[in-house]
Amino acid sequence: MATPRTKKTKSDDLSVATAPAATTDAAVAPTTTPAVSAETSSGAAAEFPIAANTEMKVAANIEVKAETPTPVKAAKKADVLRQPAEVKYAEELAYLASVDAGKRPFSWKLSPRMIRTFILGSTPADKIERPIAQKFFGDPALVERAIVTLASDRGLLLIGDPGTGKSWLAELLAAAICGSSTHTVQGTAGTTEDQIKYSWNVALVIARGQSRDSLIPSPIMIAMQHAAMGRIEELTRCTSDVQDALISILSEKYITIPELSGDNVVFARPGFNIIATANSRDRGVNDLSTALKRRFNFVTIPTVTNKKSEKEIVLFRTRELLTRNQFEVELPPALLDILLQTFADLRDAQAAATSDDQRLESSLSTAEQIGVLEDAVLHSQFFGQTTLSAGNVAKALVGTVVRRIPEEVSILNKFWHSVVEKRAKEKKGEWDEYLEGGKQAMSLLK
Repeated sequence: MATPRTKKTKSDDLSVATAPAATTDAAVAPTTTPAVSAETSSGAAAEFPIAANTEMKVAANIEVKAETPTPVKAAKKADVLRQPAEVKYAEELAYLASVDAGKRPFSWKLSPRMIRTFILGSTPADKIERPIAQKFFGDPALVERAIVTLASDRGLLLIGDPGTGKSWLAELLAAAICGSSTHTVQGTAGTTEDQIKYSWNVALVIARGQSRDSLIPSPIMIAMQHAAMGRIEELTRCTSDVQDALISILSEKYITIPELSGDNVVFARPGFNIIATANSRDRGVNDLSTALKRRFNFVTIPTVTNKKSEKEIVLFRTRELLTRNQFEVELPPALLDILLQTFADLRDAQAAATSDDQRLESSLSTAEQIGVLEDAVLHSQFFGQTTLSAGNVAKALVGTVVRRIPEEVSILNKFWHSVVEKRAKEKKGEWDEYLEGGKQAMSLLK
C-alpha cells in the first residue's frame, strides 16, 4: 500500500496523514483525527479512525509536540508477529462505525452499544447485517460496567487470576474506543515514574537545554494529548511511588512539568482515561493506596469454570493459531474434552488440598489450556503428524503445569495415578494413550 501523504490543514494546527478513500461505507474521521486504512482479507481497504502523529494544542496557550506510536502501517505487513486489535479487526471496526447511530461519549470512535457488540459479538437484537465474532468470553454485565466506567471520571482496574483475559479485554476496549491500544506501560518492579509521566532526551538537553523539544512523553502522556486510552499492565507490580504518580493524573487530568518555566502543564483531552490490570495473586506485593483505589472502578474477571464457555475460548484461540500459520492439523473433539476434564479435575484437587505443598503453582487457567493445546498442535505440525495425538497433549500439559521440580512432579504423578488412570480404565480409547503420554513426560523430569 502506498504511503499516505502528509498535508497541513487550514482549520487547525494539526499535521495529519491523508489516507486513500475507503471502499466501505465507514464513517469518515473528522479533520482533526486521521483515518488509517487497513487491508482486509478480501483485499479491500477499510478505514477506522485512530490517533495520529500530530502536533497538538493541549491548552489555549500551550503547544506540545508529541509523536503518537501508531503501529498500524507496520502491523499491516505480513512479517508482523502479532497485530494489535485495532489492526487485526480493522474491517469489523470500520463496518461498526459506518452503521453506528448511537451517541458517542467525548471523541469515542464507537458508541457504548457498538463497543459491546465488537467485544461480545453480534446478536439479532443488534439489527446489523454483518455478523461480528465474539472475542471475549465472559459475563456481558462485566463488559458493560467496564465500558461505562471508561466514560466516567474514574479509571478502570481489571482484576483477576493469571490467564483470565484481563489484558485482552483492555486491548479490545482501547481499540474500539479510541482506535489505538498501544499506549501501554508494562508494570514491573523496575518501572519508574518517568515511564508514567515523562523523561528527557539527554543529548538535546545538553545541546539546547530543557524544552518541549527535549521532552520525551510517556505512553500515558501521549494518550492524554490524543484523547486516547492509556493502559498500565500489572499495576500492583509497580512500587508505591510509581503508583502514586497516577493519583494526580486521574484526579486533575493534567501533568505538570516543573523543569519548564511558562508552558509547563500538559492537559488531558476529553476522552482520555486509564485502563489498568492487576493480578489477584499479586495482592499485597504493592497494594494500592486508599487514595488511588478511590480513583478506580474495580471490575473482577472470574476464572472461567463453565465447560461450554471454556471450550469455546480454547477452540477460538486454537483455530486462530491454525489459520494464522496455515496449519493442517486435525483437532479431534474427544481430545479437547479430555483436556477440559483434566483441568477440571486438577482444579478440584487444588481446592481439596490442605496445604501449599499439595498444590501446583500453576493457576490452571483457560490461558494455560490454550497453551497446552497450541504446544501439542505445533509438535504435530512440525514432526509429521496430521492428527493431534492424546500422548502429545499429555506431554504438553506436564510441561506447562509443572513449575517446581521435583515437588510438583510428585503432586502431578499422584494425580495421574489416582484420577487419570481411573478415567482411562473406565473410558479406554484415547484416555489410555493420554495416560501413557503423561507418565512418559513425568519420568523424564524425575
